[in-house]
Parts: sequence; structure tokens; C-alpha cells
Amino acid sequence: MKKIVLLMTLVALASAPASAQSFLERMKERAKNAAENNIGNKVEQGVNDILDGKVGKGKNKDKDKGKGQDQKDGAAAAAPATAPGAQAQNVKSDFVRGSVILFEDDFAGEQVGEFPSKWDIEGEGSAETAIINGRKYMNFTEGSNTLQPLMTDMKSYLPDIFTLEWDVYCEFDEENNGLGQHELQMEFFDASNARVGTVRFAFRDGGDAFGYVECDKPDGAGSVDVGYSWDAIQDIIQNRAWNHFAISFNKRAFKYYINGVRIVNFPNVAAPCRFVIGDVGDYAYRGVANVVLAAGAVDLYERKTTDLSAAAAAVEKAIAETGKFVTNNILFETGKATLKPESMEEILRVAEYMKANPTARFEVQGHTDSQGSDKINDPLSQQRAEAVVKALEEQGVDPFNLRPVGKGSHEPVADNGTEEGRAQNRRVEFIKR
Repeated sequence: MKKIVLLMTLVALASAPASAQSFLERMKERAKNAAENNIGNKVEQGVNDILDGKVGKGKNKDKDKGKGQDQKDGAAAAAPATAPGAQAQNVKSDFVRGSVILFEDDFAGEQVGEFPSKWDIEGEGSAETAIINGRKYMNFTEGSNTLQPLMTDMKSYLPDIFTLEWDVYCEFDEENNGLGQHELQMEFFDASNARVGTVRFAFRDGGDAFGYVECDKPDGAGSVDVGYSWDAIQDIIQNRAWNHFAISFNKRAFKYYINGVRIVNFPNVAAPCRFVIGDVGDYAYRGVANVVLAAGAVDLYERKTTDLSAAAAAVEKAIAETGKFVTNNILFETGKATLKPESMEEILRVAEYMKANPTARFEVQGHTDSQGSDKINDPLSQQRAEAVVKALEEQGVDPFNLRPVGKGSHEPVADNGTEEGRAQNRRVEFIKR
């Protein structure tokens, strides 16, 4: 019906006198101007919103007013849902925890009021196990404190590829003047005990948060650093909740995350050997929980030919000196013979060596730890050895020179009673024949 009316109107206007035609043209021009004004107003309003800080602001320091305390304490520390355009050039969520846990402490088994049993103190001050929001954590008491995990080698326990994670309870309460003030500083040291990296985070009264990350360049060639403010992370940090912090280090690449969002990405820095956690200044620091150190990390975004050649040279050196190359960096999914993506780095370095030595022949041995029965581990180790041979073949290595053999858990090289020992026993050996 509407179409018929519209058609009749158009016909009438087309046959109308010149005055009607003139009216139609005026209406057309008026509609055009109205549309242009509407668009202009929207653009102007959008610019004003940006200048006023309304775009990309997901919350403010007063967002918890009016809520009950139970609602506040129940807030989950999760990655935020950012507004369109917020952090558009910086939001990255590429964090991948390392596959081998080297140290882990959720403090659940600790006695409240006692010093955490898996840690050692360095310098002055002290710490004790406490509870906040239903979770146990390591609370720094009065004085300057730096603590580090108890490891077999206290001076050098960070591998060349690792991830480090911890939780922080962030709280500010302007009505109680400073109740939520705290600062955390995590420091990294090399083999000579020289500090090569610092990660600092502060959450202060009034809702302001800021951070600072600094890492030395390799071979003493200066340093790189970056600072961030409350404006940069207010859509990320959760108030009155546990927030998750993480670091991913891959030989030279240093990445830092808050609640899964990548804040810092340094492509080339000095490699650390150990870390300490401490509070700084005179601020009442809540402490940390759920600390996890793991070997392995997200893949490097690039691979340099020089890196691959140097890696192949390391394989050649090991074989020349011992007649075999042993690696714990070829990783599989738990209970399966499926290679994890991070294993390709090691596969590539072995492939590089073998293609440079096309007449060399090897027995590829798969080894497991003692968890599980021989009935499961023996065939699993054989399947894993075969998976390695297949992966090398896909990289251009002649499979005629490779013989897969499963050894199960029968030839351990470390104590299966510890996680560190089991991680060493889960390995692949290339034995020259």
C-alpha cells in the first residue's frame, strides 16, 4: 500500500506545475542540509568526547561506591572487556605458561602467621602467611623485604626460556586514607649477581596506579625502560580483587602482562639467572599469592639465521664431545605423543645439524618419568620417538638416518621423587651410531 501511495505522489509531482517542482527542490535541499548538520554534530560530539576522556574509559576510581562489601570483595581478577578503541594499539593476550613447572606456591598448605616454607629472605625484614578475600598469601611485614624461592641452585635457576606469574590483591579506599597503598618490586639478576631487570608496580591511595619496567641490554649496552600510569591500565586493574601479573622471557625477548594484557614488549635484553620479590618505600604492601615459575614460553615472533646456526653448532659440539645430544626441550602433551608447538625450536636446531651432516646416523630415544606404569610408558616413549623422527623428516631430514627407540622410564638421570627430577627424566636423546 505504501509503495502505491509513493508511486502516486511521484507521478503527481512530476505532472505538477513549476511552483510544485520548486517546492520539491527546496525540500530536497533542506533534507540534504539536515543530514549534513546531523553528521557534523556527531563528529563534533565525538571529538569532544575524546578530548573529555569519555572514549576508552572503562571505569573510574568511584565505581565501587554504593556497592555492598560482599560485592566488592567478590570481584574477579579477570581480563577486562575494554571499550571500542581503548588500548587499541597495546592490548595483546599472547601469554602462554611454560610447560614444565619449576616452582609453584599457592600458600594453601602454609600456617597463617608463619614464614612461608618455600621461600628464603635476603636482607632485612620478614614476611608471614596471611589471608585476604579467602586466599592465603605471602604478606610482607614491617621493614624492607626481598624474598626468593628456595631452589637447588639459589644463584642460577632461571632457564633461557621461562614464564613467571604471581597474583597481587589491589585495593584502594580513599575514605580510609591510605589503607590500600602498596608497592611491589621484582628484581632480576645475572650470574655475577648484577641486577639486569626491574618490574615495579604501585597502587596508591586515591586510586592512582603506576608501574615501571627496566631491563639491561646484552653485553652492557645500556638499558631499555618504560613507565605506565593509571590512565593506561585503569581498564585492566580490578579494584578490591586479586590481579594476575606475568612475565614471559625467551632468550632475549621480555614481555610483561597484567590480567592477560601485554603491557611491555622488549625484543632484546640481558638474560636473568634469578629473581627476588620485595616491597619498596614506606607503603603498606599486601603481598603476593599463586607464584608459578615454569620453563618454556610463547614462541619468539622471529627467528634469525644466526640464532639457528649457533643452535646447530651447540648440537654439533655436544655430539663431538659425548657422542650424543640430550634435550628436555622437545615437549609433548600429557600422556600423548603429540608434540607441543614450543618443541619446534629444538626440532629445527637438530634438523639444521643433520642436514649439514647428511651421512650421520642416530638412534632417537624417547624417555619418560616414572609416573604411570611400564605398560603405558614403554609404548608411549616409542610413539614419542617416532613423532620426533616424523617431525625431523618434515624438515627435510632423511629418515633413513634415524631409528626411533622407546626407553620408557627404565633409564632415569635424576630423582623421580621430585618435579625437577621428573622434568629431567622426560627427555629425548640423539645417540650417534
